Amino acid sequence: MKNEYSLMKEVKQLRAIRGQGTELITVYIAADYPVFETMGKLREELNQSSNIKSKQTRTNVTAAIEKILSYLKLFRQTPKNGLAIYAGNISDIPGRESIELFSIEPPLPLKVNMYRCDSDFMLEPIEDMIEAKDTYCLVVMDGRDATVATLKGPQIRIIRRLHSMAHAKVRKGGQSARRFERLREEGIEDFHKRIGEAVNVLYAQMDFKLKGLLVGGPGPAKEGFAKSETLNYQVKTLGVFNTGYTDEFGLHELVEQAKEVLAEQEASKERVIIERFMHEVARGGLAVYGFGDTMKATASKKADRLIINKELDLIEEIRKNNSSNKMLAIVFRRIGKLEHPLYVEDLTPEIASPAGMKETIEEINAMSSASVTENNILYKRLVAMVPALMEKKDAIEEIIKKADEGGVAIDFVSGESSFGKQFLMGFSGLGAILRYK
Repeated sequence: MKNEYSLMKEVKQLRAIRGQGTELITVYIAADYPVFETMGKLREELNQSSNIKSKQTRTNVTAAIEKILSYLKLFRQTPKNGLAIYAGNISDIPGRESIELFSIEPPLPLKVNMYRCDSDFMLEPIEDMIEAKDTYCLVVMDGRDATVATLKGPQIRIIRRLHSMAHAKVRKGGQSARRFERLREEGIEDFHKRIGEAVNVLYAQMDFKLKGLLVGGPGPAKEGFAKSETLNYQVKTLGVFNTGYTDEFGLHELVEQAKEVLAEQEASKERVIIERFMHEVARGGLAVYGFGDTMKATASKKADRLIINKELDLIEEIRKNNSSNKMLAIVFRRIGKLEHPLYVEDLTPEIASPAGMKETIEEINAMSSASVTENNILYKRLVAMVPALMEKKDAIEEIIKKADEGGVAIDFVSGESSFGKQFLMGFSGLGAILRYK
């Protein structure tokens, strides 16, 4: 299972691929769905592809489907969470073919079976799963029925169904109006209590780590439940919404209705993290930023939380001057076509540095130049001093590895929110909140 960052990186690469026509194929195989069934459907698509008018598109689609069929022969059964496959001509040079296949085993069970041929890959089901960290409790209900479920990313899991024994609004003969109303109120109160107990038990089973409760349903019953005192004080009701159903359809309606609330919750979480980080930076407290200081704090286990902007793409190069054996590690962020160096480490301090190297390294590490163009000039100056490229790797993967080894929590923040943008522009999109200095 790939970690969250590796998945984000792979999806980002797939998102950048564009076909020269409708020749990029996406295949989703749901968890527990037989591989041979998918292969049968793909063979049907292969036969249909002969009807494609464009010879180039027909050739590329046929080659992509054949590549997927060959790949699926490696599987005796579908992986636990299903399988996502992307294949097609990824060459951006007209007339040149490069048929490649990419596959992802989803981090959560895949619910959809799908074949799609288009000019880009359909990535939304996987992107939704990558975003899924928080779990919410869902309740859809009316006066007679209720369904309790959890939501994590796109995954809805039904936990319990309940039915009310409360009397209908029409009373039976022989009952006084007052007695009937009392019995009905008691039935409603008991129904609310049972729903509340189901929610409370679910919260307890998940160590009260659910982020909040969303309530939906037709009619006024949902408002009555939301106002009742049946829920544990730790249960936070995020919103009450109108839905037409109280079953699985109602749950999907509820999630659709609550999209803005869920987005606000994610934005609020990011705001709290970044505000805490900025507060510590402002008072010179328990926070560091920039690749060098953040990597040192993470490797030494001083870091409590590692904060990474999702848009950040850092590359580390190990470079060497073959004549003097001088070696540097240079970490840079690529912005457009320019390398924007953020951190340089002298790996051979015992070897004398050529003129100007120390000053250039100090200037980059001090983050004194905000201009990408100026920093690119500094990068080129260093490359001229250590021209031989010995190794190239993903610097974010390296720091995540250190965080995992040290038990450091990792928070990915958006590059779209105002706080996320400020973190990216002002602090290079990488920082840590410390346990101690």
